[in-house]
Amino acid sequence: MPVNKQQLDAFADTHLWQIPFDTSPRHLAGPGDARHVTHSLAAARWTRTSDPLSSEIVLRSPNLRHRLQFDPQSRTSAWWRLRAEPTDTERGWYAEFGELVPAEILGSLTDALIAPPPTQQLGPFDALKDAGWTIDAEKAAISPDGMCDVRQRHDGGGHHVWHWQVEAREPGYGTSMGPRIWHAWIDGHAPAHLMNAFVAALASQAPLQRGLFDRTAHHSAVQKPSPLTPEQVVEAHTARLDTIRAQARAARRQQQPKPTTATPVKAGTPRPTARR
Repeated sequence: MPVNKQQLDAFADTHLWQIPFDTSPRHLAGPGDARHVTHSLAAARWTRTSDPLSSEIVLRSPNLRHRLQFDPQSRTSAWWRLRAEPTDTERGWYAEFGELVPAEILGSLTDALIAPPPTQQLGPFDALKDAGWTIDAEKAAISPDGMCDVRQRHDGGGHHVWHWQVEAREPGYGTSMGPRIWHAWIDGHAPAHLMNAFVAALASQAPLQRGLFDRTAHHSAVQKPSPLTPEQVVEAHTARLDTIRAQARAARRQQQPKPTTATPVKAGTPRPTARR
């Protein structure tokens, strides 16, 4: 299901008339455009398996192992659900994300899912510490404004099952943190580079672009006119899709079996006589 011209034109129609505003911190920027996620997966040839006339979107990976569900009418706090089926050599895993998780941050995780894993990478807490987040003794990282935290939690039992929990919250009212704004829950069995990509995008100090009247996650989000033009915002989206297409093509070429060639017969070597 590659992204077609009509879909790209619809994305452009949304953003070309909006004056972009740099919005920070990222965890308060609001959901943004879900097509940052869905278009990139479509560019990697994920296919839609849900009803085209439904607001729910279900995308499946080419190998049918991964499944992403986006349900803006969900009755739970999770609007995004990502599942990986187990294989003979790998465990299955699950991740979910709330309504107000910025699509660009979630898109960093799904981009990492469809790209080759890096050979070297920082752990989540290392990346957050480098970005100025506070690391406490309970394996938690807290953003400089105190409104977002990343925790590694154990689920109990004797099997050392654990997961990552990320939450943005209102400032505390007599407590360390107040009511929840959004959450992300990532299974500990998910590939490590996915969590690293999510955290790196979350902690980045680069602002996200939002239209003046776009929904933010909290009134304390800071917005100022962006140096980017609407055309540059659209061009950046298209360039990202081109990069993902190229990565997907390269990955498919690597997975294709190489043709076997017959051993050449040396000159002067007698050929065996065919049996009758």
